[in-house]
Amino acid sequence: MAEHSLKRSITWVQGTALTIGAVLGCGILVLPSITANNAGPASLLSWILMSLISFPIVLTIAHLAQIMPSAGGIAAYVERAFGPMTSSVLSWIMLGSIPVGVPIVALTGAFYVNDILPVNIWEVIGMAALILAVSLFLHVRGIELSAKVGLGVICGILGLLITAVAVSAPYIRRDAFTPFVPDGWLSVGSASVIIFFSFVGWEMIVPLAEEFKNPEKDIFVSLLLGAFCIAILYISVSFVTVGTHSYGGKKEIASLSILISKGLGTAGAALTTVLALFITFSSVHANIAGFSRMVYAQARGGNFPAFFAALHPQHRTPVRVLAALGAIFGIVLILYGWVRPDLGTLLKGPSAVFITSYILTMLAALKILRPLTIGWLMAFLSLTFSVILLFFSGWAILYPAALSALGVLYLRKRTRQLKAGGSV
Repeated sequence: MAEHSLKRSITWVQGTALTIGAVLGCGILVLPSITANNAGPASLLSWILMSLISFPIVLTIAHLAQIMPSAGGIAAYVERAFGPMTSSVLSWIMLGSIPVGVPIVALTGAFYVNDILPVNIWEVIGMAALILAVSLFLHVRGIELSAKVGLGVICGILGLLITAVAVSAPYIRRDAFTPFVPDGWLSVGSASVIIFFSFVGWEMIVPLAEEFKNPEKDIFVSLLLGAFCIAILYISVSFVTVGTHSYGGKKEIASLSILISKGLGTAGAALTTVLALFITFSSVHANIAGFSRMVYAQARGGNFPAFFAALHPQHRTPVRVLAALGAIFGIVLILYGWVRPDLGTLLKGPSAVFITSYILTMLAALKILRPLTIGWLMAFLSLTFSVILLFFSGWAILYPAALSALGVLYLRKRTRQLKAGGSV
């Protein structure tokens, strides 16, 4: 049976790096400036608030992972709470997240090359394709190599972000924090909604449970340490952005390069580009890892076509899932080159998928965990916030609804086929 099981090789150190990689996106390069432009110095409170709100979600997922360390991830938790049909529908909903969202993340990072080298749209798409291809290749080779590369990338990101904060700190001015709330307290809430999607991705780690050496302990540690690191990074960058007044006007879209340039001059643009590419690869890499294992586990359980339940004979990785992702990534990139849609609009669908998945996961946690325990209370808080946020999704809520309808149709067809086979 060894060839039919995933290889256990991930430590809590590698798990922490994968967690940071799954959550930390290119938003850290631009969102501190955007939120400061919208809410002034009080935007710092938005980052603190969202950092605090992320911990109930993280703790809930960590408690569930301790109880059920499964490659099925959040779909396995929903199955235990509400049965296979609801779990299968959630799996189909999740199909709308990574296959579309990850190529967009790769494109976002590739666009930063324009800061140091003029490139056309197809060259940007080519760089995005290269980022995706390298990640897919590493995942085919095995999670151990993949996790080690991810750890190295995260160390590079941490070093570059710490450098950015350090070289900017001497330029912080006290008067930059006054007036503290220039646009009213409602602007703080509005800024919080903008940055919520900088705090999603925790659920992409738990499908790797069957590849952790000690999942009951290491997943909890990885998620918690990852959450602390993410919170410190976001708050630190936001603090120096406000303190040096690196926002307003054109600065809103100038990203972190303006901040770094205060201390490093023209080298700031080059450093920002390197940082953007590192963050992009890390985010792409970690999300492909979790998503591919989730699809593999669901195919193994019969919720997706059995074709995707096969593992690589040598590396024991879900090679068919990874190949399918590669094909979908290519289609998304080509369509983007032809149609040129707004990236923000494209991300609204995957964002609605994440919110919907959190709602179902927290409902499952409320049923699985013992009432009024810490994990149960964290799930209740997370559910409340996710439901509130869902109302801000607008038309994008139709995206997970359509995916769930497709899932129901597939499962009904499969059930009829099984009944017809059993009656022969």
